[in-house]
Amino acid sequence: MKLQKLLENKANTAIGDVEISAITDDNRKISKDCIFVCVKGERFDGHSVAAQALEQGAAAVVVERNLGLGDRQILVSDSRAFYGDLCAAWFDHPERKMKFVGVTGTNGKTTITTVIKHILTKNGYKVGLIGTIQNEIGEEIVHTNNTTPMTFELMELYDRMYRSGCNVVVMEVSSFGLVQKRIGSTYFDAAVFTNLTQDHLDYHKTMDAYYDAKRMLFDVCDTAICNTDDNYGKRLFSEISCKKYSYGASDADYSFSANAVTANGAAFRMTTPEGAQDIHMLMTGYFNIANATAAYAACRSLGLTAEQILTPLQNCAGVKGRCEVIPTGRDFSVICDYAHTPDAIENILENVKLYTVGRLICLFGCGGNRDRTKRPLMAKAAAKYADKLIVTSDNPRDEEPDAIIADVLEGLAESGVPYEAVTDRREAIFHAVKTAQKGDVIVLAGKGHEDYQIFENNRTVHFDEREIVADALNTLA
Repeated sequence: MKLQKLLENKANTAIGDVEISAITDDNRKISKDCIFVCVKGERFDGHSVAAQALEQGAAAVVVERNLGLGDRQILVSDSRAFYGDLCAAWFDHPERKMKFVGVTGTNGKTTITTVIKHILTKNGYKVGLIGTIQNEIGEEIVHTNNTTPMTFELMELYDRMYRSGCNVVVMEVSSFGLVQKRIGSTYFDAAVFTNLTQDHLDYHKTMDAYYDAKRMLFDVCDTAICNTDDNYGKRLFSEISCKKYSYGASDADYSFSANAVTANGAAFRMTTPEGAQDIHMLMTGYFNIANATAAYAACRSLGLTAEQILTPLQNCAGVKGRCEVIPTGRDFSVICDYAHTPDAIENILENVKLYTVGRLICLFGCGGNRDRTKRPLMAKAAAKYADKLIVTSDNPRDEEPDAIIADVLEGLAESGVPYEAVTDRREAIFHAVKTAQKGDVIVLAGKGHEDYQIFENNRTVHFDEREIVADALNTLA
């Protein structure tokens, strides 16, 4: 692409209208005639290798300060934001050619985006989905490494979606993606805020900074849908100036009240600006009633009618690893859930407790190289509703698993809830299954959709809890 077409008059340069072969912010991908964008990160500043990039054949470098590199440096005020503009231009602005729905918050993003995609697909739309578990282009599954992909990869994915015929993109928008401006100039027709609870403080440091990151999404949307049952959702609803709707258990534009929650689904009444609807859906859990309400409101904001939304909403089976029942064929149940924050583990256990006949047993751990302060909080949250706890590993990464467990156990010092510590997660699952009694429900928390564990030096091993439960059941047999 010619340089001037790529710049779109957003920056001045004395370089002629040369042909550009590539754009990158990764110094490992510098190539002849590329543009290298110098981005300052937490651990590495691209400006430190700007001169080297030119020596390696880059046509130009984008910088935030004058490095004395002459005409081949392009000076901008914000190189991260400018890189987003370059990536969008490189793919001829696919973000302008489709509708976008963004969902942000600590919990619920994956379920809400999945339900929205299901509803839209059943109404004839071809939908792209971007999220934690995987990316999807219609029915095609695309692997993902990040909830919100890096800037170039995201625009490349948009382009693939548009070229394949997608007319709507539904995406989880992470706090990392927003702060690092990965979404470029994407503008959202609708944006949902689910909640905000402690997570990622190793990166954001404070809850206010975490909130500010999430809030950025609502500066680039037409219609906001906010969970006003959540204190941060109330705050957001009061602060934003775009068109907005609230959802929650009461005093909301879209409100809901549960009639029955069982292992086989949930029945509830939803009251909307158009009237009330009685809904019985396949997904279970009180939190999924809230998620379904958010999805309904988002689809209405896109112009779908209540009639178009209700049937697919009620028939949606939900998401792998989100309150997923693993068949046992026994007189006890096993549920797999991604809950990995204090709020999420409390929510899943509170909901499952409603229909547990015997003991509620929770097996969980905490990830290594992540926020240590939430570890005892996870334990306290689990102890509120569980009758027994099994504390084990999650993704220990470069930390010693027993040291992580010791941090977790600090939160159980005064709980009075019986617990066992079993470091090896496979062994812990076998132990839970072996000791289960009639009517018990075992909740395996933390892994959810993940089919791996991560150990030191980023060593990843296959670990699918569905397979392990089946092995444990076979051993029992």
